[in-house]
Amino acid sequence: MMATTLSLKTFETGSVPFPTLEEAFGPSSLGILIVSDLPPQFAELRRKLLSHASYLAQLPSEQLDALTNVPAHYEIGWSHGVEKLKDGQYDTMKGSFYVDCQSFYLDKPTLDLPRHPSLTRGSGQNLWPSEAAIPGFRAEFEELCTLLIDIGALVARAIDLYAVRKIPDYGAGFLERVVRTSHTPKARLLHYFPPASGTTSEEDEDEDSWCATHLDDGCLTALISALFVDESDALPPLVDRASPPTLNILPKSPDPAVGLYIGSREGTVVKVNTPEDSIAFQTGEALEKITGGRFRAVPHFVRGPNPRGAKVARNTLALFMQPDLDEVIDKAAGLTYGEFVDAIVEKHA
Repeated sequence: MMATTLSLKTFETGSVPFPTLEEAFGPSSLGILIVSDLPPQFAELRRKLLSHASYLAQLPSEQLDALTNVPAHYEIGWSHGVEKLKDGQYDTMKGSFYVDCQSFYLDKPTLDLPRHPSLTRGSGQNLWPSEAAIPGFRAEFEELCTLLIDIGALVARAIDLYAVRKIPDYGAGFLERVVRTSHTPKARLLHYFPPASGTTSEEDEDEDSWCATHLDDGCLTALISALFVDESDALPPLVDRASPPTLNILPKSPDPAVGLYIGSREGTVVKVNTPEDSIAFQTGEALEKITGGRFRAVPHFVRGPNPRGAKVARNTLALFMQPDLDEVIDKAAGLTYGEFVDAIVEKHA
């Protein structure tokens, strides 16, 4: 079973076949769609931002501390070693850098809703490393996320056209409006540190060692393919934004087992590889409720590498396109997205 791929032009012209959407997101699908033939600036933005993720992770501790936001449950700015994995152990294998996208995408001040600090910041503004520390980081981050949301809105438009025909009482343009106007879209830049040597064979065999099996709770998650960087030697110095770093970037992972795995409807586990010149869009639980179960969220996990080998880091970016907290995602139950998130938090408390 393979992920469905469509050209961006198909979305721009509004000519996505309904059977193809069902193949990508429907009851027998992997719940993921790959969009190819992207604008030319995507490749450079991807390479720059994912390269800079290695520099971010190696900033001095006092600079990383200044980029940490505890009131936002660490979901703004930098975090490392505060997230628990399935066995209750704290995850020290990856660092995260979270950004709320509404402030630059909607060009509006970010909402401050203490009831949901992880979704709406809870305190202060986005945190950015200084231009001197990582030249161009903020600009490339915002430009890439804007591109991802714009393309996500086109995917949402195709889903809307399908849903109006297939789902009773579905509001025309609903999902595209959510993607374009929500106050809660959040991006997560990830740096997976090179694995330490000496890990036991039992840990090597743990399938979801980098990210435990879970469902996304939003509508659509945009995923870009990972960049693998050999960090055996010191990173070359950064000069300015016009001179992007020349890192030892590998053409592919040295461990072919590393990456995203999805649990299919038939109970099999499938590894999904997103080409570096494409974007993958994955369904979340909110979309499942919005579409009355026609498009379903799927369980997925990320498998880490075998620690024996080169000192290779993995950098990637996910952007979660989520509804506003008062958006009704289940008309029959009158359930809002905020109430849905509350239930998830209570379940895992």
